[in-house]
Amino acid sequence: MKVVEYGMIGEKIGMTRVFDQAGRVIPVTVIKCGPCFVVQKKTREVDGYEALKLSYGETREKKLNKPLLGILKKANLPPLRIFREFRFKDTENYQVGQELKVSGFKVGDRVNVTGQSKGKGFAGVVKRFGYGGGPASHGSMFYRRPGSIGATDPERVFKGKGLPGRMGGERVTVRNLEVVAVNEERNLLLVKGAVPGPTGGTVLIKKCAS
Repeated sequence: MKVVEYGMIGEKIGMTRVFDQAGRVIPVTVIKCGPCFVVQKKTREVDGYEALKLSYGETREKKLNKPLLGILKKANLPPLRIFREFRFKDTENYQVGQELKVSGFKVGDRVNVTGQSKGKGFAGVVKRFGYGGGPASHGSMFYRRPGSIGATDPERVFKGKGLPGRMGGERVTVRNLEVVAVNEERNLLLVKGAVPGPTGGTVLIKKCAS
């Protein structure tokens, strides 16, 4: 896990556009970023590495198991539903139960956003890998198939060969996105460009250490 200067758990709200001072259109993704809470602090002496376990999103107590409830009650926090671990560059300034806000990001920061991409079900090679397919003329009998999948000499299919299969639903990280705006009152973060996942999906926002 990469060490970061600052990180938070967020929820993808959707995409919109804003205008800069020159009147140019900037496509942005709106992320509801926190507030997050520090529920556990990992130390090198006890765990072998330094990290913070953060939690986000209030829920009902009956939806959590007893180990998670125990961690939250020990930190004097309400029931929270999403837990993620971040390896911060410096964990000395953070305490269990501390609240992290979107104000930790500034306009112009570069962040990496990680999310679960949209699942697209079973897909063929043309949609999944961009294969060109066969001739589209009448009578070809070969349109969107993968074609030959290996030479006859090794008598096997090499690893990594693109074939039909499940598409999407994977962990994806979009790197080096620019923070366009920060709304502290509504806990909103606007980043330039698109981020993985559907509307309402959980994303991890990380400001990487320089």
